[in-house]
Amino acid sequence: MILRLSTAMLHSFSLSTTTPKLLSHFTPSFFLSTSALSPRIRIWLNQSYSRRTRAFSSAVVTASSPKNTGTDTFFAEDTVSWQSLGLSDRISQALSNAGFDRPSLVQAACMPSILSGKDVVIAAETGSGKTYGYLVPLIDKLYGARHDADNDLEKATVSSRTFSIVLCPNVLLCEQVVRMANDLSGDDGRPILRVAAVCGRQGWLVNEPDVIVSTPVALLNSIDPKKHHRSDFIRAVKYVVFDEADMLLSGGFENHVIRLIHMLRFDEKLLSRVNKAGSENPVDTSSDSVSHFDFEGEEDMQNESISEAEKMSEGDVDAQDLMEETQTLTVKRKDWRRVRKNYERSKQYIFVAATLPVNGKKTAGAVLKKMFPDANWVSGSYLHQHNPRLKEKWIEVTTDNQVDALIEAVKQFGSKALDHGAGVSRTMVFGNTVEAVEAVANILQRAGIECYRYHTGLSLAERAESLDDFRAKGGIFVCTDAAARGVDIPNVSHVIQADFATSAIDFLHRVGRTARAGQFGVVTSLYNESNRDLVNAIRAAGKLGQPVEAAFSRKRSFRNKLKKRAGSNKAGHISTAELMV
Repeated sequence: MILRLSTAMLHSFSLSTTTPKLLSHFTPSFFLSTSALSPRIRIWLNQSYSRRTRAFSSAVVTASSPKNTGTDTFFAEDTVSWQSLGLSDRISQALSNAGFDRPSLVQAACMPSILSGKDVVIAAETGSGKTYGYLVPLIDKLYGARHDADNDLEKATVSSRTFSIVLCPNVLLCEQVVRMANDLSGDDGRPILRVAAVCGRQGWLVNEPDVIVSTPVALLNSIDPKKHHRSDFIRAVKYVVFDEADMLLSGGFENHVIRLIHMLRFDEKLLSRVNKAGSENPVDTSSDSVSHFDFEGEEDMQNESISEAEKMSEGDVDAQDLMEETQTLTVKRKDWRRVRKNYERSKQYIFVAATLPVNGKKTAGAVLKKMFPDANWVSGSYLHQHNPRLKEKWIEVTTDNQVDALIEAVKQFGSKALDHGAGVSRTMVFGNTVEAVEAVANILQRAGIECYRYHTGLSLAERAESLDDFRAKGGIFVCTDAAARGVDIPNVSHVIQADFATSAIDFLHRVGRTARAGQFGVVTSLYNESNRDLVNAIRAAGKLGQPVEAAFSRKRSFRNKLKKRAGSNKAGHISTAELMV
């Protein structure tokens, strides 16, 4: 987004004599270029929606109630209770104690599937209740298993230590999940289960909790040094959650996540093979013989991981990154790989995302369908679509009026909030880069508007402090997309895109910071000529009531077209650092 300082509004600012340009250069992203709203676009979007619907070949549950009148787009119907979903009285009371009297549509759709023990993919819009949607049934199952084991002789003979791991892309999301889990307490005020984060350099916890929340790298660093510890840990894991799954299955996370998945699957295959070999009694997973077999076959597990990951990433731009760690290994075919596809399951996998495209072989949704073909899919009613509780304002700006438009948008909701009952106003302003956030914050402050800053250029402690202050006091929060995913900030009434998002996926996550949990919100999007193709595609889908999946297609022809356009737009641009003097 171009952010030129308006001389009419901020005449005292000193500017560079060079012609002002974009805060963050337009970069290619995975979306469809379309320059106009035409019948062809309408047909294209409709076809895209049809392909998406057909692509969900596994069992699909849509988060909508057949008896819902349509007036409530967040909560399930009044007759749906926590107990009716299969939850115990204890966890139902804990939810009531925490102020949750009714499940959301997404929670009502996903909890029975998770309680059934099947693998589940939850693909639902932001602010729909996904976190509690997976946390609550898992806590209920773990609590029940822990208290029933003493009365079950069979369970008592098997390894009694079982727990869940939840993987998130960053530390702040891990800490948020822990806070939400610990909010579920019994009548004595104590959390129902022990939930803790394993992140950064804190090392492994002395007293292992029932639910471990971690990033993929931190988890691998914690369990890798000692093979025996890793073996015991992997065997005790019964439930695995991948929060922000689309992010974890791409880019720099992909290598570590694929490795973890295959480590977990290898343990399932190992136990299945040993059990089928003729053991009369359940396998003692702590025995030296099984542990030795585990270590002996681990290299083959890694090789299988390489082989399958290579197939999934064939032709993808990230394929080389995925293969770097293990490219020197040779693939050996051992007998145990005969159980590669047909084996007794002993773990449950849950994938959660607010954006999960399935079109194309390399998308996160397509990868999950291939790796977990029997998973139940829970799809939100407004996945990848316009939220009916959200009012959108689109403002095309130029170098002459962009700052005026930005300050007007901030002031419009800066002194008052929508009726959320919170008594404070919260506005989030997005920039595409650290430099863009700093420039926007400086502009606002020189115009007399105080604001918080949030970006990766700040330390974790500084970011946490800004986030806590914004939650408690409200105000203006200027941030990068680091605050767009998963971070739950209640009662955000207004989202402003000072820099327009560089992809439709980023757009969906940004606008999802408001109109959450059944409330209403406003999004003001400032865009210019370089953003027009993406804006047209998103607005076309919104007018048709269709998902915007066509706007984040990963077809190579689209990427090449956007790269060519971005290259032509880059000529003569100055850096963000030169914008402010």
